[in-house]
Amino acid sequence: MKRYITRLATLAAGSLLLLTAPGCDLNIPNPNSASDAVVLTTRDGLLALSVGMRQYYANNTLGSVILGPGATARELRGVATFTSVLEIEAGTAALPNFNSYVSNLWSQLYRVMSMAEDLQANAPTVLSTDPATRDAVLAHANLFKAIALGTLAQYFEQAPSSSDRTGQATFVPRAELLAEAIRLLTEARQLITATAPSAEFTTKVTAGTLDLTNTINAHLARYNLAAGNYAAAASAAAAVNLSSRSAFIYNVQNPNPIYQSIIIGRNFRPRNLFGLPTTLVNRRDARLSFYLTNPTDVVSDPVLGRDTLRSVAGFFAAQTTSIPVYLPDEMRLIQAEAIVRQNGDLAQAVTLINAVRTQAPSADAFGVGASLPAYAGAVTADALLTEIYRQRAAELFMTGLRLPDSRRLGRPAPPASLVERTRNFYPYPQQERLTNPNVPADPAI
Repeated sequence: MKRYITRLATLAAGSLLLLTAPGCDLNIPNPNSASDAVVLTTRDGLLALSVGMRQYYANNTLGSVILGPGATARELRGVATFTSVLEIEAGTAALPNFNSYVSNLWSQLYRVMSMAEDLQANAPTVLSTDPATRDAVLAHANLFKAIALGTLAQYFEQAPSSSDRTGQATFVPRAELLAEAIRLLTEARQLITATAPSAEFTTKVTAGTLDLTNTINAHLARYNLAAGNYAAAASAAAAVNLSSRSAFIYNVQNPNPIYQSIIIGRNFRPRNLFGLPTTLVNRRDARLSFYLTNPTDVVSDPVLGRDTLRSVAGFFAAQTTSIPVYLPDEMRLIQAEAIVRQNGDLAQAVTLINAVRTQAPSADAFGVGASLPAYAGAVTADALLTEIYRQRAAELFMTGLRLPDSRRLGRPAPPASLVERTRNFYPYPQQERLTNPNVPADPAI
């Protein structure tokens, strides 16, 4: 594996500008041509790289997390005639390992990981005299490396657990990727619990857009659930303040990547009813009108016979619309699933499911609400897991979570069925295979 960051100065220059507001003298002679030494060996360089890491994830990686996997999990339909779009739309064993959506997803996640590792390597020395800023920078870096590892585990059977600089990276099973993500997040939580983030870090890095503590706990809940650590998942989910908001922020210069691809690029369109079979969707669900809008078009489909396509709304409605880092009701559904998996109090799981089903949009931190009646189905483990999948599919539409949810909750799978997903895991990118002799065999589908 190649190192994906060869010039940190280029990536951090824009972020350095954010730290040079009027009235601040940070003694940086020319932020637009900052050297690697400025970035990695100075306080302001590390703060700028922290901002740049999150911006890179928001502006580049997040689009790859949502779009390709959204097509694979049938949330989206690829409608452009570009070969890469047609390939990811078709999926199955025919998806080549040179597909650009798969390759970009892989390379961008390792680029985020590389930035996080540079912060981890340099912050202890550069910020040694300021524990409140040092530990916050480290916790923030741990968070984004954990997100990169956890996301790789969502789509690949194996992957390296670090951004190797030698081209000889060893691949580990996805269970080890999840374990390392959980370790990093646990360490991050300990760091900011022992030493609260400094005002400088909060002002210059998170800037009121990212609640670090709640975001760490939310991802601990997500990845512990994926790893089968149900008690830990439920505990972390319960620790998240459901009124807290963390979001990726966009503007005209750095536009919402999903809006750019779907509205401007016209590469994908969302499927009607969240891309679910009609039996899994209540048409009175208020989340339908939150996420989907007109125009509506009916087209032929090789799997379904016909397909109804919509346009995006919600978090993808405009160039400047923010995208949540996580949605609060994911935490309720994680707790509900953890209870069911542990053969716990199923009535308590129903209570958590109903909190999601009956919530009005005005009661949610991001305005996502189903406004549905309470659950009236069977109170059995199988029935509740199906209901949890239904609620996750609607609540977490176009978050990149549908594919791992579909596998974990035992939904119809290829090659026998292509109705709900067209792949189980992705093939390893061709470029990785060409440069690293340790790449394992591709999954069959």
